[in-house]
Amino acid sequence: MILRLLFCMALVIGSTAQAQPEEPGAAARAALAQLQQATESLDAADGARDRVRALTATIQAFESGLAAMREGVRRATSREAQLTRHMQAREAEIAGLVGALLTVETAPPPVMLLHPDGPVGSARAAMILGDLTPVLQARADGVRADLTEIRTLRALQESSVATLEQGLSDVQQARAELSMAIANRTDLPRRFTEDPVRTAILVSSSESLAAFADGLSEMSDTPIPPDDSDVSDLKGRIDLPVQGVVLRRAGEADAAGIAREGLILATRPRAIVTTPVAATIRYRGPLLDLGNVVILEPQADTLFVLSGMGEVFGEAGQVIPAGTAVGLMGGEAPEIGAFLSLSGDGTGTDRSETLYMEVRESGRPVDPETWFRTDKDG
Repeated sequence: MILRLLFCMALVIGSTAQAQPEEPGAAARAALAQLQQATESLDAADGARDRVRALTATIQAFESGLAAMREGVRRATSREAQLTRHMQAREAEIAGLVGALLTVETAPPPVMLLHPDGPVGSARAAMILGDLTPVLQARADGVRADLTEIRTLRALQESSVATLEQGLSDVQQARAELSMAIANRTDLPRRFTEDPVRTAILVSSSESLAAFADGLSEMSDTPIPPDDSDVSDLKGRIDLPVQGVVLRRAGEADAAGIAREGLILATRPRAIVTTPVAATIRYRGPLLDLGNVVILEPQADTLFVLSGMGEVFGEAGQVIPAGTAVGLMGGEAPEIGAFLSLSGDGTGTDRSETLYMEVRESGRPVDPETWFRTDKDG
């Protein structure tokens, strides 16, 4: 009986041994550093010559850092819960094992000697008992290490909250400063000057995006100079204009059975939208049922249509360099409680806004994925 008990105890210990998981606090610590660098960039942007570019880069750094921080906190919280459960299970197991060993050790010597299997059984029991003692010590050390890791993770979470609060505040400040800096910008070249009356007539008379795109040349009272730019060598390698993920690809029907000719990207609220290449702003403003729209012309007979933003920047006719902010997504910036909430993890609910992106060549829509990389999760 005693031999069987010890044998079962050895099996239990062997079956519950687990490899140490990857250290989860590394992601949170890296995100902390990223947010600190973004804060330094915001301070440096005050004296930057190209303030718009500096603020745009700062906002993008904050967005990446905040997303990484939330993921780091999520992993740390998940790891803490896992460790707590595992530790509790091991504490109960070790308590039971120690109790069994104490029972064996306090048994009267004559009883121990009268093993059912004779002297050989007694020798085996003693050998198993000797092997179990260091194993139990190792398990106790493991519990102690888990407790230390839990304390470290909790301290990391507490410091992360303060950093997140500051980061959320700083990125809102950067967005406000960006809007003002763009409004005050006067150094961009122009291909044409928009005629607001002609534009209003075109907007009101167009029944589709195609019809509006075909009439873009009518937005100026003088002929628009041809664009001699060429970005065709970048086809298939251009980054998406916003940090987001593809929600629907070109031609994929939504829940209502409606299929569009462009990509629908899921983004976080107030995410910054930039032009991925140098381009002319051909139109900026509300259009049809698409919400706020920016139409960019990176080269002759090619249009990038971006719609669904809460704010749009720039003026029609301006030639803007790659990476220039053209808008901000809508929605409300998350508060710290909502940002840290893990209830929607893995469901994509933090990407509540959608940006529609269509590419048109020679007056016809083409698959945006012939131009843009969609294999990166932003």
